[in-house]
Amino acid sequence: MLLAGWPALAWKRNTARATLLQPCARLLSANPICSSQHSGNCKRPVAPGAPPEGFFDYVLNRQLSIVIRLGPNHSKRESIAMNLTRRDFARVSALGLAVRFVPNLAAWASAPRKTGYCVIGLGRIAGHFMPAVRSATTSQITGLVSGHRDKAERMAAEYGIAASSIYNYENFDEIAHNPAIDAVYVALPNSMHAEYTIRAAKAGKHVLCEKPMSTSVADAEAMIAACKAARVKLMIAYRCHYEPTNLRAIRLIRQGALGRVQAIESTFGFNIAPGEWRLSKKLAGGGPLFDVGIYSLNACRYLTGEEPEHIAATASVIDQDGRFNEVEENVSWTMKFPSGIVASCNTTYGANMEGFYRVHGSKGWLEVDSAFVYEGLRLRADYVGAQLDELNPARDPSHFLAEADHFSHCVQNGQEPQSPGEEGLRDMRYITQIYRSAGIAM
Repeated sequence: MLLAGWPALAWKRNTARATLLQPCARLLSANPICSSQHSGNCKRPVAPGAPPEGFFDYVLNRQLSIVIRLGPNHSKRESIAMNLTRRDFARVSALGLAVRFVPNLAAWASAPRKTGYCVIGLGRIAGHFMPAVRSATTSQITGLVSGHRDKAERMAAEYGIAASSIYNYENFDEIAHNPAIDAVYVALPNSMHAEYTIRAAKAGKHVLCEKPMSTSVADAEAMIAACKAARVKLMIAYRCHYEPTNLRAIRLIRQGALGRVQAIESTFGFNIAPGEWRLSKKLAGGGPLFDVGIYSLNACRYLTGEEPEHIAATASVIDQDGRFNEVEENVSWTMKFPSGIVASCNTTYGANMEGFYRVHGSKGWLEVDSAFVYEGLRLRADYVGAQLDELNPARDPSHFLAEADHFSHCVQNGQEPQSPGEEGLRDMRYITQIYRSAGIAM
């Protein structure tokens, strides 16, 4: 048969494309263009294992002959005269309709692969992640999980998600049977991160989990173990690890622009509104340290490239207005690193405290204002030979786009994320030490 070698060609050229075009190939094989029982006019049969190079299309001319387009330059053509029976004509007509779509299907198959994300929890943070993914070339939203069906349906309509890819928390495990979902984005309250990471791993899906990773060291360890057992990837959404201004600060320090680093200061906090789920210890695990203080903790680690060897902390509640019946209002802690660098950090739910860090070195200083928010980051530095004042013009949701692109790249290429589960586990261990030092039970 003239087209007998087509499936092998497609497989050799592109496995994904072969899978896509296999139904067309089966149709072509079942309806040979040149049938020996009806015609002896095939002048150039194609031997098995030697299919034509490149794609082909057809033109059925007025004399009912077929032009087969061969080769990538579309220049070599062979006209094959045919004596067609009524059945042959019906077959050719059907083939014409099917093959007509092959070029478009091939173009679609050769497009960049997109990792399909199922978003678990449709709260505020998901409202940043989803628009970012919509603008990505490597990622797409292919599923939603919510306890509010009406809200999920509205968002599904906005993002072109099938109704069959909307789940609730009870039937969540059914994502295992949805091939459009490659990974999940866990955007739930902190105490739910472990459960849905583990369930997603058991369903065979990769996991991008918001920070903090969990509310306990034991849960973080269980999340890592579940993902390893299922052979899926686990990344914690430390977006600052992928943000250009933070990366620039790290690079300047590593290059020795500041000389020997001596000390770091960092703060982050805000005045929380009553009724927030973050004020529930059961849901949040703790107060501002879990939510925003973790940014300062993590920044001191990535700025120094070291792990703290000594931690001391204190905590307080100043506002007796009922908001802080379960969690602390303020936490202050210091860390000493193996090189001798000391860091001093503060976090609060009682005042608007700009997220920033300042690094002091023997040759100068560096600071980043608005270091942990979604836009408006500004790096300033003054060291031997240079003064810097750099405002990052990127707008929200650029941070979420960068982290989604990174994880999708890891999923598609079998690489480990830059902020894996082990990174989140380390912060959980330090948070435990800070609370223990401050006299707070977890």
